[in-house]
Amino acid sequence: MNIISKIQDKIVSADLTILAALKKMDEVKSKLLFVFNEEVFDCLLTIGDIQRAIIRNVELTESVSTILDRQKIYAYEGEPIEEIKKVMFRENIDCMPVLDSERRIVDILYWADIFQQSVTATRKKLDLPVVIMAGGKGTRLKPLTNVIPKPLIPVGDKTILEIIMDQFEEIGCRKFYMSVNYKSDMMRFYIDNLEHHYDIEFFEEPKPLGTIGSVSLLKGKINTPFFVSNCDSINEQDYRDVYDYHCENHNDMTIVTMVKSFQIPYGVIETGEDGLMVSLKEKPEQTHMVNTGVYILNPECIDEIPDGEFFHITDLMEKVKARGGRVGCFPVSEHAWHDMGEWREYLKMIQVL
Repeated sequence: MNIISKIQDKIVSADLTILAALKKMDEVKSKLLFVFNEEVFDCLLTIGDIQRAIIRNVELTESVSTILDRQKIYAYEGEPIEEIKKVMFRENIDCMPVLDSERRIVDILYWADIFQQSVTATRKKLDLPVVIMAGGKGTRLKPLTNVIPKPLIPVGDKTILEIIMDQFEEIGCRKFYMSVNYKSDMMRFYIDNLEHHYDIEFFEEPKPLGTIGSVSLLKGKINTPFFVSNCDSINEQDYRDVYDYHCENHNDMTIVTMVKSFQIPYGVIETGEDGLMVSLKEKPEQTHMVNTGVYILNPECIDEIPDGEFFHITDLMEKVKARGGRVGCFPVSEHAWHDMGEWREYLKMIQVL
């Protein structure tokens, strides 16, 4: 089997739209694609290229040729393998095509085949506090949540709470603050009896305070940027990328968003004066950014949360924007986010993970 046949499902043309490329990545479960101009290799397209384009507000209907990073590093036939490995390690390159003098792919080196540790493990650790919002009743998952709190619902051989905390620990975040209310005694008992010890400081809402209101109880405790995560979704994104974006853009607050596409199953007509038809679009597709429930907040944001009042994260977003603050959005693909807010989503999640 030649090298091209091995990557056939990941080959796309340069005129493919950005949205179609994002869907292709989800379909083949890959964070990169090989872009060809006819029979000639052009460039690698990564999920990072697409995320940066979305952040720059590039239309998703644009072709991928407009966002390709042609400064990417490639290896060439005849280069010593040890030199190629050094470059891959230094630059954290997960996939290295090896090209001949005519830019034909003659081999592909993958990080996983060369190094024992994962590419994510070589990145600098990020030691930031993480606030877990674990006090909700999970009413949409009743009757299961009549018995156990939503954060303790199993996904495979772990609870969703452990999966979320393990993901943060993997990138270096060790200190957790956990907002609890509903069935808090059960939460504490379960976590205290885990074999793995998490560094958790519980804080309890005296009453339901909304999706961010209880964080007012942490005033004076956190003096660095920090993550906030809900307890009903799992995100495959490396949150160090989100933090880099947060810092580089001097955001006060960053929302991790999911790119969600909806196709309207009808012909959509636009009308003008006197009800005359202006245009017709057959089954158009709309794309929106959806809140995934994960955020980075600067510590000053805590002071903007009123004490003891019911206050949603959306209220904080509006408050920060009203004072001229920066609320950024970092996009992830639809299939990189797994939600269990309702029964249908939970059943889908346990089939995928």
